[in-house]
Amino acid sequence: MKHGIFRPSGQETVIFARPWLKAAIEEIDRIGARRVFVLASATFASKTELEPLVQDALGERLGGFAMGIRAHSPREDVVMAANQVRESGSDFILAIGGGSVIEAAKIMQLCLAVGAEDADQLGKLAHIRQPQLPATLPVRMGAVPTTLSGAEFTYFGGATDTVRKVKEAYIHPLMVPRFVVLDPAATLHTPTDLWFSTGMPAVDHAIEALCSTGAHPMSDAASIQALKLLAASLPQTHDNPADLDARLDSLCGMWLATMDLQSGVPMGASHGIGHALGGTAGVPHGVTSCLMLPWVLRWNKAVNADRQFTVSAAMNETGVDAGDIVAHLVQRLGLSGQLRNANVSREQFEEIAEHALHDPWTQANPRPITSASVIVELLESAW
Repeated sequence: MKHGIFRPSGQETVIFARPWLKAAIEEIDRIGARRVFVLASATFASKTELEPLVQDALGERLGGFAMGIRAHSPREDVVMAANQVRESGSDFILAIGGGSVIEAAKIMQLCLAVGAEDADQLGKLAHIRQPQLPATLPVRMGAVPTTLSGAEFTYFGGATDTVRKVKEAYIHPLMVPRFVVLDPAATLHTPTDLWFSTGMPAVDHAIEALCSTGAHPMSDAASIQALKLLAASLPQTHDNPADLDARLDSLCGMWLATMDLQSGVPMGASHGIGHALGGTAGVPHGVTSCLMLPWVLRWNKAVNADRQFTVSAAMNETGVDAGDIVAHLVQRLGLSGQLRNANVSREQFEEIAEHALHDPWTQANPRPITSASVIVELLESAW
């Protein structure tokens, strides 16, 4: 008999299909923030003339404005932005952009709570959980995502140690943004390849949750509906990028897919190897899902064929191999499913495999992975 515990996250509000700036200001008013620091992606900020927009909306409450967080949220970028927030006297952060920006803002809250001012001080907090961490975070955040990364729905975040080339996890129950605004219009400026490549991690979240040994009734329901929405809406957006209804369905599918992460369902080797590919070789998280998920599914099928049948049915392709469905979706979206196209050399496979082997989600894979050689084989398959 299965057993477990479901703990809802500390997120207060999710607003969807409303203009993002108006909705965000209403939430900031509700919270009573006195001084707001805006952290934005460079692409969105440049295409929307964002700084004067938020200046007009917030007036004297705008404590500062910054952009330029690099991919995979390097620790140096996180602490630099946190120091700017501290110096500005802001008591709230509004993050607007993709996963790297939102992950950085989440970890910045932790930096501000413990007084971390440089990358080494931040690194000491990696993988530490409560009660070793402060019970409260004095500066909290809200998020307006412009991609499908899903970072805004979880209470943990990743920042990269650029010296060791390892992506580290930071965890606190209050790191999750207090509010999220899902506005499909805010995603129109996102490069299409980025939109689709971040959509694949949402697919990855839902599939690895359905196939997880820690799956439960809530996660199953959320994952199945997420896959239904994502499998239909992503190709629709590929055919018509201006289709706001399809974009909203993708945002909602991503939201549902992250409910598994919120409730503690462990992912599998696609995520674990993906973390190593990101930290070691700089491969964007969305691209890692395109590369690894089909092969991890095929390797795991020996132990969870019944669960993969559910994946196929949810994606409206009953009877088709789940790994093949994912590979076809990657191709349909114009993305690459080959590792050789991701600027990764085969000489890096051993190092990537060693890092991936010790990742908690590789360790939670439905079919146990006990040696780095298995991961090298999967990387060779994806090559």
